[in-house]
Amino acid sequence: MAGGKIKKEKSKPQQQHTPYQGGISFHKSKGQHILKNPLLVDSIVQKSGIKSTDVILEIGPGTGNLTKKLLEAGKMVITVEIDPRMVLELQRRFQGTPYSSRLKVIQGDVLKTELPYFDICVANIPYQISSPLTFKLLNHQPAFRCAIIMFQREFAMRLVAQPGDKLYCRLTVNTQLLARVSHLLKVGKNNFRPPPKVDSSVVRIEPRKPRIEVKQKEWEGFLRICFNRKNKTLGSIFKQKNVISLLEKNYKTLQSLKLSQEGLAEETNMKMDFSGFGNSMEDQGVGMDDGLDEDDEMEIEGGDGDGDVEEVQSEFKDKVMVVLKEGDFEEKRSSKLSLQEFLYLLSLFNKAGIHFS
Repeated sequence: MAGGKIKKEKSKPQQQHTPYQGGISFHKSKGQHILKNPLLVDSIVQKSGIKSTDVILEIGPGTGNLTKKLLEAGKMVITVEIDPRMVLELQRRFQGTPYSSRLKVIQGDVLKTELPYFDICVANIPYQISSPLTFKLLNHQPAFRCAIIMFQREFAMRLVAQPGDKLYCRLTVNTQLLARVSHLLKVGKNNFRPPPKVDSSVVRIEPRKPRIEVKQKEWEGFLRICFNRKNKTLGSIFKQKNVISLLEKNYKTLQSLKLSQEGLAEETNMKMDFSGFGNSMEDQGVGMDDGLDEDDEMEIEGGDGDGDVEEVQSEFKDKVMVVLKEGDFEEKRSSKLSLQEFLYLLSLFNKAGIHFS
């Protein structure tokens, strides 16, 4: 039309997806980072120690690059994939091949899926489910032989940390209570499509057989206090007014139960409020926090910037201090205690009638 203005069509903003050669877009928000390096895939399968009789669980198979190698190595592969597009791609890829009868694809959220029997787990997982998935696997029964899992590097290094390491935290101790963890290899971000923002690491997780038996609620409460300020001495941590108050209240309640002859069996139903010492493990659905902040310490109610806190003078505080002195723990720090030392200290508290749940 004469004199009319031609409107330029506005270009639509591109979605934050990266297409792969088959036309599927990967969603970074869902943690979809597909391994594109075939040599790395081979290396992971080789380090997994898969037997020809193994049933393999793969979490987040994506387009099936790792799945194919797992099918070649084991007896059967069970995959759990939340993205229906990936499920269709996986089924198309192996349809009509000798592998189709040995592949079972489960569509769903792995955290909400009841997992079937498997011998070994091999997975490149979305980083945001690292902690809950790790503990879902470790609580799976019957126990599997091992899991070979790729995590965000810093999370992986927390799992394998040793006493005194900067990244040593509650996550470390809780994981090592249930399993032996070893680092296998570091994986650069450029090995993925699309590349994530950070490097990754592959670790090997072997559930302990037999398991170390602890009362889970008690263990949670105990570690939450110990790691409240992991670089402070245990003596200074256990002198805090709110810690002494919680433990004394629990102590008196348990003594009352004994006197009323309701039995020690009711101890397992006792619940203490340790919310002041970090987010509840149950709230995370796992057994611990997996925050990748630089320090695992948490501020304590009533303390100042230097970590000084109000202390309380009482006979019960003296009782707590006697336990710490008996095991020579008063001047020690949680950041440098081994799993065995934590278990020993908890046993000393229990021996003195002091419980954390």
